[in-house]
Amino acid sequence: MTSKRSTKTTAISTKLIAPCGMNCLLCRAFTRDKKPCPGCRGDDSLKSKSCVVCKIKNCEKIANAEVKYCFDCESYPCVRLNHLYKRYRTKYGMSMIANLESIRKLGIRHFIRNEKERWVCPKCGEILCVHKSQCLYCQHTWR
Repeated sequence: MTSKRSTKTTAISTKLIAPCGMNCLLCRAFTRDKKPCPGCRGDDSLKSKSCVVCKIKNCEKIANAEVKYCFDCESYPCVRLNHLYKRYRTKYGMSMIANLESIRKLGIRHFIRNEKERWVCPKCGEILCVHKSQCLYCQHTWR
């Protein structure tokens, strides 16, 4: 086990599900040792610049609390979300739009339960990082 912040006992709070459908617990920024990110809905002063300036998180409708998730917007899926979807689908095998559709159809609690099963390392039980093909804790290759 490395010195990384353990995710075995970290609950997936609804606050860790970003407006775009990203499970922030799976993000490399969340698990890093130095200045770990609190998630998209967390305190901006604790985030990296790239997370602070995220165009989706800073969308006027989300910033003004008109919508909680992108699927609640009349522009869904917008150009910004489609760009993010294509990048994550190609590079990491994750679909933000599928995540959002799951939340919309089955509810956030069901989505979170599914995430706990889908993203756990079969070798050590830690939560996997979507950005890495190896578990951050035991180095097990999972993709």
